[in-house]
Amino acid sequence: MSFNLESLIRPNIRAMKPYSSARDEFQGEAQVMLDANENSLGSAGPAQFNRYPDPQQRAVKAELAQLKGVGADQIFLGNGSDEAIDLLVRLTCTPGGDDSILLLPPTYGMYEVAANLNDVRIECLPLTADFQLSPEIVADVLASPAKLVFLCSPNNPTGNLLHAAAIEEILHGFPGLVVVDEAYADFAGAPSWTTRLAEFPNLVVLQTFSKAWGLAGLRLGMAFASPAIIGYLNKIKPPYNISEGTQQHALGALAAAPHFESLRQQLLTGRDWLAGRLPALPIVAQVFPSDANFLLVRFHPDATAVYDYLLGRGIVVRNRTTQPGCAGTLRLTVGSPAENERLLAALREFEAS
Repeated sequence: MSFNLESLIRPNIRAMKPYSSARDEFQGEAQVMLDANENSLGSAGPAQFNRYPDPQQRAVKAELAQLKGVGADQIFLGNGSDEAIDLLVRLTCTPGGDDSILLLPPTYGMYEVAANLNDVRIECLPLTADFQLSPEIVADVLASPAKLVFLCSPNNPTGNLLHAAAIEEILHGFPGLVVVDEAYADFAGAPSWTTRLAEFPNLVVLQTFSKAWGLAGLRLGMAFASPAIIGYLNKIKPPYNISEGTQQHALGALAAAPHFESLRQQLLTGRDWLAGRLPALPIVAQVFPSDANFLLVRFHPDATAVYDYLLGRGIVVRNRTTQPGCAGTLRLTVGSPAENERLLAALREFEAS
């Protein structure tokens, strides 16, 4: 495959001049800062946030580069992974034109939302019944004219890793961008695709602080790719897309790696605990294998009745019965040990009711 990034980028974006913020034009410290129309008196509130944040998030990227084994120029930070998803669609696909993105449902819903928001056509190739990439699906992906394909692995809402050999075949043969969404990769045993960036110039890997790091409230997502792709994302992002508070909290989290590992291990233990006990319930028809921090579970005879019963007991899960291939399923996030016990007890009560 001959990959040509420039041919994928919308011509108007190739030609556009990016916005140059005050903090792009002056970096560093000065005694008197009168260039950005900030409030020089301070902040209304308990913390000092009167100055604009670093628009390139250099301190966070430096720490992430060490942690992930990539270059700082291979990292994009966004307002959640959703910002990177939206920017990738906008970067490559002309609204209302012939461009399209390729999705493999069931999968994360924001890919479709980003396409619809940007008036971009969607092509769908459903996964197999066990939510995998078959040789036939891979062949169809390679034949697609789409500008980019989204591969969620571990997949949401199914929880499983997609076969690495199939992803590699797509990376070798698909002429557009291949976006591997690894939001749940910290819960999987497989190596991250960030370790393969040097091999595949068309690879973009998405990760997040929302799951294993426990920082969903910060809204901080990551994209890893070649410096050329990252450069284009930086060209079209809002100038100050990551707040100073978010950058500070992210640095604090990155410095607390042992706590991150403890949280991750506890969630893996909870996942195994639930996966070991749910199949014993008569209402459970199937517990799908999971490489994430949740389990997709098929209930019979009526998953929605189970959902409503749990809701009445103050337990909220995700009803996935309307998703392709997911009839009769609920998605159960792994909770604390007490929450897992409460969930299991409520499911037993439903059986007895």
